[in-house]
Amino acid sequence: MTAGAPRPKVGAVVLTMNDRPEEFPRAMASLLAQQGVDLDVVVVGNGCRPAQVPAGVRTIELPENVGIPEGRNVGAAAVTDDRDYLFFFDNDAVLPAADALARLATELDYDARLAYVQPRITDPNSGVTQRRWVPRLKSSDPTRPGTVTVMAEGVVLIRRSAFQAVGGWPGHFFLFHEGIDLAWRLWDRGYTGRYLPAVTVHHPATNPARHVTFYRLNARNRVWLARRNLPRVLIPFNLATWLALTLWRFRDRAALRASLSGLREGLRGGHGTRAPMSWRTVVQLTRCGRPPVV
Repeated sequence: MTAGAPRPKVGAVVLTMNDRPEEFPRAMASLLAQQGVDLDVVVVGNGCRPAQVPAGVRTIELPENVGIPEGRNVGAAAVTDDRDYLFFFDNDAVLPAADALARLATELDYDARLAYVQPRITDPNSGVTQRRWVPRLKSSDPTRPGTVTVMAEGVVLIRRSAFQAVGGWPGHFFLFHEGIDLAWRLWDRGYTGRYLPAVTVHHPATNPARHVTFYRLNARNRVWLARRNLPRVLIPFNLATWLALTLWRFRDRAALRASLSGLREGLRGGHGTRAPMSWRTVVQLTRCGRPPVV
């Protein structure tokens, strides 16, 4: 950002269930310490009244847990109208540098076709970046920047006009794969995404697969993702690839049963409005290293 230029206007959305009394204050402190941006922060209580919220931060209380993507949609709608960018921030993450958000916003300022930017996420203790945090198939080198076709939705900055143009997060997904769904729809509108590992965010390396519910929702949403976004001819290829990998990887019978249950649930319906991407988008995603059948 050049001297004298107006500061980027960022609306930040943080979800809470009041279940992280130590992590949440640290996350909020690091967010409010950001410099070089005009920041508007909204904390959404997903089925609770938000606690431990710093003074001056607006809050929304939802009577029930509507899931992560819909909770973020609610928060995004409450951000003041003059915000150009939306920052979605997990409540157990920490921005270790005070200029992290400004550096991400500068990337969006430079490139009008860029819809979202993601920093490198690292565990605060080990410094390790988990494979699932790197938004590309070849994730062995998490320090390599570049164009990406998916996102790690827990820490991402998105151009607000693009976010609104595609209808925001798929709220009915509740949890898992909403970032791929949003990224695909953004790409289909002619936008791109970028991974910026020079900007880092700390996030504890928890395992999302520790609950049986993970396997059911993960499988269901994989089906919904394909049925909502892919040309019909690609849907069976996408699901066959996922099923083959699932059968090869899983040795836990309970996890496998939950996955197959989710697969059946997804095939029964509930995926929402179908808006298949163009074949041009399929080609672009493939050229960028992630064909939408993987």
